[in-house]
Amino acid sequence: MLSVLDMFRVGVGPSSSHTVGPMRIALRYGQRLARRRWPEGARVVVTLQGSLAFTGHGHGTLRATALGLLGHAPETFDAVQAERDLATLERTRQLSGLAFDPATDISLDYETRDLLHPNAMRLAVLAGDAALAEEEWFSTGGGFIASRRQLEQAAPADRVATGRDVPHPFASAAELLAIAEATGQSLETIVLANEDAIRLRAETIAGLDHVAAVMLACIERGLHTQGILPGGLKVERRAPSLWQQLQQGRSANEPERLFDWLNVYAMAVNEENAAGGQVVTAPTNGAAGILPAVMKHYCEGAEQRRRFLATAGAIGLLYKQRASISGAEMGCQGEVGVACSMAAAGLAAVWNASPTQVANAAEIGMEHNLGLTCDPVGGLVQIPCIERNAIGAVKAANAARLALHRPGLSRVSLDQVIETMRQTGIDMSHKYKETSQGGLAVNVVEC
Repeated sequence: MLSVLDMFRVGVGPSSSHTVGPMRIALRYGQRLARRRWPEGARVVVTLQGSLAFTGHGHGTLRATALGLLGHAPETFDAVQAERDLATLERTRQLSGLAFDPATDISLDYETRDLLHPNAMRLAVLAGDAALAEEEWFSTGGGFIASRRQLEQAAPADRVATGRDVPHPFASAAELLAIAEATGQSLETIVLANEDAIRLRAETIAGLDHVAAVMLACIERGLHTQGILPGGLKVERRAPSLWQQLQQGRSANEPERLFDWLNVYAMAVNEENAAGGQVVTAPTNGAAGILPAVMKHYCEGAEQRRRFLATAGAIGLLYKQRASISGAEMGCQGEVGVACSMAAAGLAAVWNASPTQVANAAEIGMEHNLGLTCDPVGGLVQIPCIERNAIGAVKAANAARLALHRPGLSRVSLDQVIETMRQTGIDMSHKYKETSQGGLAVNVVEC
């Protein structure tokens, strides 16, 4: 049973699918290695395939893999300790009694196609000619991971919210809206009732508050940290200078100053993400700035932030279960598009929209992101990703406004737009799905 809190994972940049997911996979594998004895001379080998190979260097996948094997987790990541452990590994080239040199034992496979998921990862222990403890894992977007067995087995009834004692199971937006109409409850109330089947209500509230706190802290760091982002593109952080202008009351085009506030908050988060800082996947790292920006600007107090996140999380669950939030599967429509849809729904709820209007806001937020490609220049989550989050935040606010002006269901339903996104992602060339083999990635000179 998926929880709304699953849509908001605390992790590190620059990518939830290429950094957080591989780190979590490697951590699990490394923990199993430490519990066994191995033949003398055995070594650990990792093969990154698909999108993990094509943009692995730019997304920090190789480093994340090594750190996971060393015991680091995204949620508790300590950058100082990480550097110490990497230095020790470089010196000893040993891991749990096994030989391991990231420079030679992590390979990039650009050739294998027809993968079960485009973010594939194979791990094994080699002892002479024998491959031991072989495992195949997939990073499915937003920090979610799955084994081959898990991906191959069908999801029971394809339910978004199922399990013991769940009062309001739903598998689609239509079912969710039907529950709201029958009970007279808001989407937030329905979601929290389902969360009660997983944990105590106080724990869910604490989880939402923690997510909000990490988001706001990320914005603050991004607003006050200057410099050049790593990776070689020499992209300068822009949020601090824009923030200073806003603080001083200097802003060109005063009537459009709202854009500047949303822009600066979103860019602050995604510049932190590009620098490898702590962010919340919402629903991914590449789209991590949209929800925090909208929440920061529009939500006053803890109650509004909880309503915003719970409602947005419910919409995110629909995309996760009925399509995908992986840029390697859907392109950026599955990341920025989904984040825009989630933020629009959450903001509409904060503005006391009806459940139907909330769904309309989510639909509008995605409808105008359909077909959005994922084409990061240099394989880095910088160009066009940082500005794309700023645009997505503004678009989310406008989607919520448009929804409030329409009382009934829109001509295009949320379920229809989610299915359209899924079909578009399937039809989209792999060049435009986080491989940096098309679009801006090949038309912009890296240096």
